[in-house]
Amino acid sequence: MKYYIIAGERSGDLHGSNLIKELRKKDPDAEIRGWGGDMMQEAGMDLVRHYQDMAFMGFAEVFKNLRKIFGYLGEAKADIANYKPDVVILVDYAGFNMRIARFAKNKGLKVFYYISPKIWAWNQGRAHKIKKVVDRMFVIMPFEKEFYKRFDYDVDYIGNPVSDSVTDHVVTPDFRLKNRLQNNKPIVAILPGSRAQEIENMLDVMLSVLPSFRDYQFVVAGVSTFGKEYYEQYNKDKNIKIVYDQTYDLLSHSVAALVTSGTATLETALFNVPQVVCYKTSKISYTIGKWVIKVPYISLVNLIAGKQVVTELIQDDFTGKQVTAELKSILFDKHFIKKQKDGYALVREKIGEYRTAERAAELMVGYLKG
Repeated sequence: MKYYIIAGERSGDLHGSNLIKELRKKDPDAEIRGWGGDMMQEAGMDLVRHYQDMAFMGFAEVFKNLRKIFGYLGEAKADIANYKPDVVILVDYAGFNMRIARFAKNKGLKVFYYISPKIWAWNQGRAHKIKKVVDRMFVIMPFEKEFYKRFDYDVDYIGNPVSDSVTDHVVTPDFRLKNRLQNNKPIVAILPGSRAQEIENMLDVMLSVLPSFRDYQFVVAGVSTFGKEYYEQYNKDKNIKIVYDQTYDLLSHSVAALVTSGTATLETALFNVPQVVCYKTSKISYTIGKWVIKVPYISLVNLIAGKQVVTELIQDDFTGKQVTAELKSILFDKHFIKKQKDGYALVREKIGEYRTAERAAELMVGYLKG
């Protein structure tokens, strides 16, 4: 069968690549084409366009780049129409992929959605639209199945791929030696995000807390796509180290973490590392977001737990002073640390034990053949 897959960001590239590997096992004759990144290409997908071309974050940034985005939409639609796949598989990335879903459905193509758009957070009425244009939805948050049930839409909960990735990770034993990290100082991990806008909004403030924690070494989780020169502009203290594409190893060796809101908050929780969740965007994007977002938390940890497990420092609360205070809590307050780790245990329980990509591929091929 022929599959067309679209992922629009780094996490989607990872999850898409794992899905592709499993689809090839379930369907040895699979032909796969689409939009994504290096990992999806390495897994065997014919890459049409890289997700980095579409990495726009926040309402204001998307608005400024509308012409470019609509150009990409036209390109994707034309390529799908020419390829004539048996199914279009969309990975998260709602703004772009929902338009593709509507187009594909109108063309009479099967549409699967792998990792639901976060409509439960800001536009719940879109569930009706999804029901019309998506044949099967595969969700990775335990509360999403119940959410869609409210709209009389039966979806498949397949576990969470982050849980699988963390479980499968084999710790590099010589991580400190390999990265020239000190053995006598515990590590505080800094996870500033994988997009330029996130890094530029977050990293300076995250690193401003160093003078208060000289007994610790701060290690930034960098992504090699930006290059060393990009990160070095933030490296103004001898107690800062930057490692590239080693986030899981970093978390495995860390006693605490400052984390930009996103998938990394869940990864940090599953590694059982105490964390402070941070987030800041442009004033315009924040104002719009505050108006439309309908959930009480922004971090996946708190959303899955259904209560506050980790502290969220958002926008004006994200200051060096506040970060310093919260970091002290997750380093030195034993009661606070235990309460957070108890919350992590609840999150693991709610996610359950699945092989997410394998389960998704099995269901997808079954639906296509059945």
